[in-house]
Amino acid sequence: MSSKQYVVIGLGRFGISVAKTLYAMGHDVLAIDMDEDLVQDISDSVTHAVQMDATDENALRTLGVRNFDVAVITIGSNIQASVMVTLLVKELGIKYIIAKGHSELHAKVLYKIGADRVVLPEKDMGVRVAHNLVSSNILDYIELSPDYSIIEIESPKEWVGETLRDLNVRANFGINIMAVRKNNEINVSPTAEDVIEPHDILVVIGSIDDLAKLESIIGRD
Repeated sequence: MSSKQYVVIGLGRFGISVAKTLYAMGHDVLAIDMDEDLVQDISDSVTHAVQMDATDENALRTLGVRNFDVAVITIGSNIQASVMVTLLVKELGIKYIIAKGHSELHAKVLYKIGADRVVLPEKDMGVRVAHNLVSSNILDYIELSPDYSIIEIESPKEWVGETLRDLNVRANFGINIMAVRKNNEINVSPTAEDVIEPHDILVVIGSIDDLAKLESIIGRD
């Protein structure tokens, strides 16, 4: 998965979730918000964090925003600002724009002015959006439904040397391991006696909540 550059504008809960997840996945993330405290709080969890008014075209231009691959606009309840910023980053030449919408009508406006994708937060979580943005392999993160997904993960350190029977992931994590990839070979029906080795790629299916818990454990490695 090649590293990309993302600018996340608006640091509400949704924006923070997107920004931190993208950064944890190894991407360059510039986070922007008008609130100095929010910028300070996230500064250690992204590449750069800047306090500024993103509706200021000159400020965006000075930051070199045009060089970023993706803009994620998650401005809070100020619909006018979200529309304005979406227009500005489009005009600055960012190739892919994802914006948070507050209603179906707001979403329509955002699409009309150049957003490539509009997320309605009650239907999408920031972490899921971040995964979908960076997936280069279809198994990185497949949303099967609003409740279930498939993810592809590298074997967690704590699991190495254990058999699938020992791990008992269904009971312990509420998930199922569908397949294991070792080097370029994929075992699509792993048995209870199969041993997890370093750098195995596991294809895991589970509910959004259970996968989120699993990812938080892996994230501590």
